[in-house]
Amino acid sequence: MKRFLCLMIVFLLVCFCSNNVCADDSLGLAAPSSLLMDASSGKVLYEHNSKEKRPCASITKVMTMCLTFEAIEDGRLNEDDVVTISPHAAAQPGSDIWLVEGEQMTVRDLLKSVAVVSANDASVALAEAVSGTESAFVAEMNSKAKLLGMNDTVFKNCTGLDEDGHLTTAYDVALMSRELMRHEKVFGYVSIWLDYIRDGATQLVNTNRLINSYSGIIGLKTGTTTLAGACISAAAERDGSRIIAVVLGDKTTDERFNDAAKLLDYGFTSFGMTKPEIPEGIPKSINVKNGMRSSVQVAYEPNGEFLVKNEDMNNIEAEVHIADEATAPIQRGQRLGNVSYRLGGEMIGEFPITAVESVDEINFKDVFSLLFFKFLPREAPGGNTHT
Repeated sequence: MKRFLCLMIVFLLVCFCSNNVCADDSLGLAAPSSLLMDASSGKVLYEHNSKEKRPCASITKVMTMCLTFEAIEDGRLNEDDVVTISPHAAAQPGSDIWLVEGEQMTVRDLLKSVAVVSANDASVALAEAVSGTESAFVAEMNSKAKLLGMNDTVFKNCTGLDEDGHLTTAYDVALMSRELMRHEKVFGYVSIWLDYIRDGATQLVNTNRLINSYSGIIGLKTGTTTLAGACISAAAERDGSRIIAVVLGDKTTDERFNDAAKLLDYGFTSFGMTKPEIPEGIPKSINVKNGMRSSVQVAYEPNGEFLVKNEDMNNIEAEVHIADEATAPIQRGQRLGNVSYRLGGEMIGEFPITAVESVDEINFKDVFSLLFFKFLPREAPGGNTHT
């Protein structure tokens, strides 16, 4: 009977794990959902229930800032533009900078208020500056989420205030955080610890205390609501590698920051950057078909690095892929092959093998000219000709 009960328990556990991804929780985090991602490649380094749909509070503003910086880079908005505050923006509850209807503030100061103190009123003001209305902006947020592959995310507002159906996942938060980090200007905002707006009348202190305590931290965003709990998307950089730690649903802010620090510590101590080695077997040149020359020189210069576990540094395998012959015309710098790198059978990156020079396609007019001048009788000294 005992044996039967044991087998039943094992069976039930297997069924549960099959239907509910048994993610790694070996770090002993307090958060019910978490994820660690390499910002460069998007590779997941650690995860625990990272696909579980949850509210994320003001981490929503990662997408709000993302669309705002896109508008700035597209020329639709300028950091020095002055925004007139609408009644809707001024009426936002929760964290704010006490904007009033008709007040004017620059995009720069609104962004600063969103990034540093998570101001809901400033978020809506930016949304209206970009798209005209918050609802139109939220539609753009959801469109952008689909483009990024955030398949489990639905935004209902641009602030992260609790609203039925406003849900995301730790994995999706990492995706949009990675996208925001492509806008280098953002780090001038999210890394601020203390600043002022309104000519010094309003003080801003960052809600992300890791900015003042964790080595290498560069952002990004905190969030706290009744339904979401304490959340954070924390980005840090050391020795050329950037990683993103996402924590959703902690009970306290202390747990949130402790969990984020644990994730980042794990990333920096367990993984490292390595340059891809140049393998043997890359030819100096390959034959050219139908070209004005019979061969073309090739070059290979890998221009990146891999973030891999320290214990796997020497287990990376390289494969050279290049044909013996290429067909003209060939342009200088054209990709003629590649070198792929694998770790444990998984592709971790590839770099191109390129043409050093251009080779024109064979042209019978040019060939005739070459032959004509090659066999043209030359004039001897004194005006005589010889053959």
